Amino acid sequence: MPGEPRPGWASGDRAAVLQITRMHFQWDWLCLGVLIINSVTAEIKNEETLDADVEVEDFDKQSQEADVVRDKSSLEVVYQTPKPTGEVYFTETFDGEFSGWVLSKTKKEDTDDNIAKYDGRWEVEELKENTVPGDRGLVLKSVAKHHAISSMLTKAFIFDDKPLIVQYEVNFQEGIDCGGAYIKLLSSSDDLNLEYFFDKTPYTIMFGPDKCGEDYKLHFIFRHKNPKTGEYDEKHAKRPDVDLKKFYLDKKTHLYTLVLKPDDTFEMLIDQTVVSKGSLLEDMVPPVNPPKEIEDPSEKKPDDWDERPKIPDPNAVKPDDWDEDEPSKIEDLDAVKPEGWLDDEPQYVPDPNAKKPKDWDEEMDGEWEAPQISNPKCEAAPGCGRWVRPMKNNPKYKGKWKAPMIDNPNYQGIWSPQKIPNPDYFEDLHPFKMTTVSAIGLELWSMTSDIYFDNFIICSEKEVADRWAADGWGLKKLVASANEPGMFRQLVTAAEDHPWLWVLYILTLALPVGLGVLFCWPSKKTDEDVDFKKTDISKPITKGELKQERGELEDDEIELEEEKENEDTAEDDEREGGEDIDDDEEEENEVADESQEEGDKSNKSGSEDEMKEADESTGSGDGPLKSVRKRRVRKD
Repeated sequence: MPGEPRPGWASGDRAAVLQITRMHFQWDWLCLGVLIINSVTAEIKNEETLDADVEVEDFDKQSQEADVVRDKSSLEVVYQTPKPTGEVYFTETFDGEFSGWVLSKTKKEDTDDNIAKYDGRWEVEELKENTVPGDRGLVLKSVAKHHAISSMLTKAFIFDDKPLIVQYEVNFQEGIDCGGAYIKLLSSSDDLNLEYFFDKTPYTIMFGPDKCGEDYKLHFIFRHKNPKTGEYDEKHAKRPDVDLKKFYLDKKTHLYTLVLKPDDTFEMLIDQTVVSKGSLLEDMVPPVNPPKEIEDPSEKKPDDWDERPKIPDPNAVKPDDWDEDEPSKIEDLDAVKPEGWLDDEPQYVPDPNAKKPKDWDEEMDGEWEAPQISNPKCEAAPGCGRWVRPMKNNPKYKGKWKAPMIDNPNYQGIWSPQKIPNPDYFEDLHPFKMTTVSAIGLELWSMTSDIYFDNFIICSEKEVADRWAADGWGLKKLVASANEPGMFRQLVTAAEDHPWLWVLYILTLALPVGLGVLFCWPSKKTDEDVDFKKTDISKPITKGELKQERGELEDDEIELEEEKENEDTAEDDEREGGEDIDDDEEEENEVADESQEEGDKSNKSGSEDEMKEADESTGSGDGPLKSVRKRRVRKD
């Protein structure tokens, strides 16, 4: 109905735009959060891939047993001593009678007598934490002492056509400051006596963890026999690219495995995961085979050999204005002593609160003087004592003059002796064929006690070693997993090792909360929204309605003009009627203008009271429509 308030299109459009903009803003936050989580997750996976650099062994049997045991409480685990399922050269679980192991009775050479003796104590006992009832191991108990213990193999291992697999467990129950947990496979010899096992006893392979300071190592060393001289040289495997720190500090039992294959390759594994692998011919330091050529040791560099690529320009002359005596620093003559500088106050004064100690002996200690403290009067002043101008860079300073460098016309390059055939050259294409092994030993020094060893096995089949690991280390791993702290503690522990994880935690917690607030929390009404709603309710006529009324007025004016043209030939009284019509047109235009101004005022008004005042100023909200009806009646 005319005169009834109708919602304005302009305000509705703006409100819709604001709502859409707000939704876009919320979706932008959501997309940003998803991108952050995806990027951090990808980084974590990438770091795990780089750190691991591993190949996970197929361990389906152990996984199946793990699923069964997880359903039981750790207190219900029934431990059974592992038993080998194939051919083995040595096994030891320490669960039964402790026999076959021999303590060394000798001394370490080139060491002080008070620490040279191998008197470190060993015990057979259960783990301190994550104990598996009935499962015992060999524990190094002494600190800062030499330990040596060894045992003969069940049968010697001959390096021929079968792989060598050495595997055992280690747990640094107190962490580790400085010490090792490696084993030695002792070389077979007629004079091998385990009671005299010490650091210089010949061995074929040394393998296992070692740490001192922040240097975390996993040793694999084998002694290679020179086929020409018969002498033995130690060959060290290159360091693994994996961060080994956690294996030394987490106080968990870890499984160490060395695999040597007849094709002259090797693998080192920790917890069934490859951490290093390579070739005995290419990845040992120093290389197994020496170079074919060496530098001639008898050749010497000639006295006139010039190795200088650049020389000072002999034709250069020092400029006349070059003053080498100018100092690099000079006093700043423009500097002015700050106001309030206390020239007569010393920078330090004796402490007035200090007292001479009662046991002070002036004859022995001299005259007592109170210690010096900063002068409290200087704290509020710019400075104390004699004021000295500060120093500044000398603009005239050039330093000692040197001739510019030019290319040396006599440059002959870096001298090196000529190559000659290496007289000690040999080629061993199969370094796997090492010296036969007949005993295993632990010869260690440690600054930390309670290093736990268990479940040694030496065999040739990987399946046998895996089965052995599943029955021993696998059970320890399950018990440790069952006894691990809750998720919150694990997250905190992980963040201590990787502080950047705190950022991920904060984002993970804050993002859902922020999105919930954006989507669910009622938004406040802005002043702009309130203005739109008020104008929508209070205005009596919109711009569209005003345009429609103005259009009708213009149509009437056109009709009146056409009637005027048809009545040009009429009498004078008809002309006077035309003048009346013209007066009516002017009156109608004025009414239309007034209605337009009233519509604009109504759009700008912010309340119903203001709208009423506008209605009273014009007489009524229906004024424009009534004037139109009046005009139409008069025209008719």
